[in-house]
Amino acid sequence: MQRLITDITKIMKIALIGYGKMGKMIEQIAKDRGHEIVSIIDIGNQEDFDSEAFASADVAIEFTAPQAAYGNFLKAFAKNVKVVSGSTGWMKDHGEEVRKMCSEGGQTLFWASNFSVGVAIFSAVNRYLAKIMNGFNQYDVHMEETHHIHKIDAPSGTAITLAEEMIAELDRKDSWVKGQENQPYDSRSLRIDSLRRGEVPGIHTIRYDSEADMITISHEAHSRKGFALGAVLAAEYTKDHQGLLTISDMFEF
Repeated sequence: MQRLITDITKIMKIALIGYGKMGKMIEQIAKDRGHEIVSIIDIGNQEDFDSEAFASADVAIEFTAPQAAYGNFLKAFAKNVKVVSGSTGWMKDHGEEVRKMCSEGGQTLFWASNFSVGVAIFSAVNRYLAKIMNGFNQYDVHMEETHHIHKIDAPSGTAITLAEEMIAELDRKDSWVKGQENQPYDSRSLRIDSLRRGEVPGIHTIRYDSEADMITISHEAHSRKGFALGAVLAAEYTKDHQGLLTISDMFEF
C-alpha cells in the first residue's frame, strides 16, 4: 500500500474518463493516496463533460479506446482540465494537433504508452543497451510482446515505444514491422511478434541474437496495479506542470 498524502495542498480533485478495470483500479489507488474523485465519465454519461464537477478537476485520468481518446482530450481541454492518458492508437492521426494545443494553446497532456514504474526503468535499460549494441553489428534484434486476449491493438503501444527507442540508437535499423508467421522481413526492420494469451497483463522481451550467443532483457507485469499507480503518480506530477509531458519528464534516468 502506498503512503497516503498528508499535505492537504497536494490533495487533488481527479476526474476519471473510462471506468473499466483500469478506471476502477485507478479510483481505488487515488483514494488510498488521499485524492478526491469528483467525476466519473463512461460511455453512458458523456454529457457529464459539461458538468461543474468535471470542470472542477485538477487532472482527468483517461483510459479508453483509441478511437475515443482524441475526442476526450478535446472535451477536457475545453474545460481547461489537464489530462493524463494511457490510451494508444491516436498519435498517428492527431499527434501534431495535440502537440500544438499543448505548446501554443496552453493545454496539458501527460501521455505514456505504459505508466508502470518498472517499464520506465526497463525503457531506460533498453535505450542504454541499444546504444551499446550499435557497435556490435553481429547481433540482430527482435521483440516479442504478450498480452491478454482482450487487447485489440498489436503490437502494443509499449512495444512500439520500445522499438522506436532502439531504432533511434541502432544505425542498422530503420523501422519496425509487425511479425507475421512464415513471412520474411527486411534486415533493416525491427520485427515485433505479438502474442495474445489468457489474461496476461503484459510481457515485453527484447533479444539480441548472434551466432555465438544471445542477450535478452524482459519486463513482465504481475498485474495492472503497477500501471494504475503510475497513472496516479503522473497525475500528481501533472497538477504542477504544463505542456506535453511524458514518463521521461517525471523520471530522470
